[in-house]
Amino acid sequence: MSLWKGQSFVVSHADSSAFVGQGLRPFFEYRNMGIPDATDGKFGAHVIRAVPGMESPGTWHSHDLDFQLVYVTKGWVVFEYEGQGEHVLREGSCVLQPPGILHREVRHSDDMELIEITSPADFTTQEEDAP
Repeated sequence: MSLWKGQSFVVSHADSSAFVGQGLRPFFEYRNMGIPDATDGKFGAHVIRAVPGMESPGTWHSHDLDFQLVYVTKGWVVFEYEGQGEHVLREGSCVLQPPGILHREVRHSDDMELIEITSPADFTTQEEDAP
C-alpha cells in the first residue's frame, strides 16, 4: 500500500481490460477497473455492459453497501425503485441508489453500458419480495 491515504495509483484502459461474465447478473458483463485493489477493497468501480439478446428477469433485490452510483455511458436501462417507480436512464443519466433501497432492472437496450461505483467493493445482495 502506498502513502496516499491507503490508496495506490491505477490506470485502466478499455483495450487492456477484458469484460467477463462472472458478475452479479448473467445478462451483464463486467470490466473491473482496478479500483478494489488500489483502495484495499474500500471502493469498487466497473463498467457493465448488456449481453446482446439476454433479458433481465426483473427480480427485486437490495445490496448491503454504503454507496452505489450508476452512470449510463451508452444505450438505456430501466430501473424500478421502491417508492420511486420506474426510471429510464439513458446516456448521461446518473442515479445514486441509497443503501438498502429495493430495486430491480426491468429492461435494457442491447448496447447498454454503464459505470457503477460502490463502497465497499465487495457487498452482499439479497433477493427481495416486491415492495
